[in-house]
Amino acid sequence: MKEPLSAARRKEFEDFAAAIADGARSMSLPRFRRPVDVSLKGDASPVTEVDRGVETMLRERIEAAWPMHGVLGEEFGAEHTDAEYVWSIDPIDGTRSFISGWPLWGTLIALLRDGRPVLGVLDMPALNERWIGHVGVATTMNGEACRTRDCTSIAEATLYTTTPDMFTPDEWARFDRTSRAAYARRFGGDCYGYGMLASGYIDAVVESNLMPYDYLAIAPVVQAAGGVITDWEGRPLGLHSGSRVVAAATPQLHAALIASLASD
Repeated sequence: MKEPLSAARRKEFEDFAAAIADGARSMSLPRFRRPVDVSLKGDASPVTEVDRGVETMLRERIEAAWPMHGVLGEEFGAEHTDAEYVWSIDPIDGTRSFISGWPLWGTLIALLRDGRPVLGVLDMPALNERWIGHVGVATTMNGEACRTRDCTSIAEATLYTTTPDMFTPDEWARFDRTSRAAYARRFGGDCYGYGMLASGYIDAVVESNLMPYDYLAIAPVVQAAGGVITDWEGRPLGLHSGSRVVAAATPQLHAALIASLASD
């Protein structure tokens, strides 16, 4: 087993991640609620020149600072992801929100070590909010420590997902059954719901049809705030996890969600 990162090394990575998040914000925010060119990718999801420009900048800065590290990005794919350290980047998580003037879009940046996410940045430029989570250390929101809420049962939980459209019919049946047992279920938010979970405002997020760059930065933010995040089978998230994610404020709530989401 490799030695844990030193405090100095952790700070070096965190400072770098925060700096490139600043760079991404300086590129994306001035284009928000302004005319942008939009096209459709092969999966019919929208992409803008802002998505591509931000990811290009992030890749260039990572390559300059850490030439031996790998990179996984939404717009330009994977490079050298067998490296010990791999950066995962989603330049604009919530492109549909971005192009419709809705402020709940973000930039996601993760650092993985040996395939597991250890550092995550969830940046919400339009809201001026940023979560940074480092596994085994802490999660902060705008520099202040934050913590998940002490919710242990579905009946007490406020549960979010981005949209019903992300589920297959079988997944929807399982989500609908689970979420109707909750205190409240709400829709919308893209990556923002996970920040709200880390800060103790909501209790759970259940989603599907995600790609690794959608959740790799989220995982350290939730975990380092005291929460639990896995796939629907309870397995840790990594580069090769599937499309389904369960995030919960406590281990007890997470276990209850996993049991409720299980196939009949």
